[in-house]
Amino acid sequence: MDARNIGLRNIEVADTKICSIDGENGKLIYRGFDILDLVNHSTFEETSYLLLFGELPSPEQLTDFGRRLREARGIPEPMIKSMKNRPKRAQPMDVLQSCVAELADYDLNIDDFSKEAHTRRAITLIAKIPSIVAAWNRVRTGQHVVDPMEEGSHAANFLYMLRGVEPSAEEAKVMDICFILHAEHSFNASTFAAREISSTRASMYAAISGAVGALSGELHGGANVQVMKMLLEIGDPANVEKWVASRLSSGGRIMGMGHAVYRTTDPRADILSRLSKAISKEKNNKWFEITERAEKATKKWMLENKGQAIYPNVDLYSASIYYSMGIPMDLNTPIFAISRISGWASHVIEEKFAEAAPKPALYRPKAVYIGRYCGPMGCEYVPLSERKQQQQVA
Repeated sequence: MDARNIGLRNIEVADTKICSIDGENGKLIYRGFDILDLVNHSTFEETSYLLLFGELPSPEQLTDFGRRLREARGIPEPMIKSMKNRPKRAQPMDVLQSCVAELADYDLNIDDFSKEAHTRRAITLIAKIPSIVAAWNRVRTGQHVVDPMEEGSHAANFLYMLRGVEPSAEEAKVMDICFILHAEHSFNASTFAAREISSTRASMYAAISGAVGALSGELHGGANVQVMKMLLEIGDPANVEKWVASRLSSGGRIMGMGHAVYRTTDPRADILSRLSKAISKEKNNKWFEITERAEKATKKWMLENKGQAIYPNVDLYSASIYYSMGIPMDLNTPIFAISRISGWASHVIEEKFAEAAPKPALYRPKAVYIGRYCGPMGCEYVPLSERKQQQQVA
């Protein structure tokens, strides 16, 4: 297949020091550290520091970083008023995208283009995006907006602002792990969007707003919403095999299965599978069992009918985790953004300050024109009054 028409798959467009993916062996590395080590030993705050600064923090540095995040959690009152004036049917990702862009209005040093200023903006966005998501959910459901916790982890604070009550330590830990797993994934669609926008010298707010827009599509961040819709449609573990076979034999897809990069199981999917199993057992629900059966049925059908191996990705099991925690389905993708902002911001800084390149460069790919051709002199323009009635070209 012509490489230019397959979404830049496997086309190397830039260097990066932030993330490495070994698709053949199922390895995901943040700044040299294996994702499994970070999940087992780190926190989202520490992982965010690592992504932004390139090194694990000292205890003093992590304490200061956590303080800066907590101090930046609040969102401007005019923004909350603006949310209250929006139609309650507005999509959470659309609200988030516009609010991220609006945050530029409150940056009193918006004309400071130094790296230090961009790092400050990164911390502001990491801190405020969870608050925006939680605030919008409460506004649209007629509840008062909850002020952020003065203490507490990033994950615990988000659940508190979302629900109005402090989460259990177990729930906060599950959310923290989910945040770590979604924090970064190299040149995916939204990260590439952020870097491309940054290459024009647009602001970090513009770049992150663009990344949120890219993430909103169901083939990217919206996939886990489609997974949960699938689980609800299946309804019962006994229906899985028949449902999967029907969907695949009719040419449909099983969302949450397959990945553009991994040729084996996404390492994040293994971790999320264990979390899904544990939380489904705790909540005494069927969602993990349905998901696991769907994974096995899809693998079996694809191998028998297509001769292809297929593996789960990060979306397959994250859907049931959030649903089991009572989180509305349409907040799945915003939660992805809450996590990925650490990676996005790190890439924006790397792009703007050429941390992995000789110098900053504007992205300007080339397209091959395959449209109408009227010869080397071009098509003849016929004035409107002289044109004959012709069939409308779609």
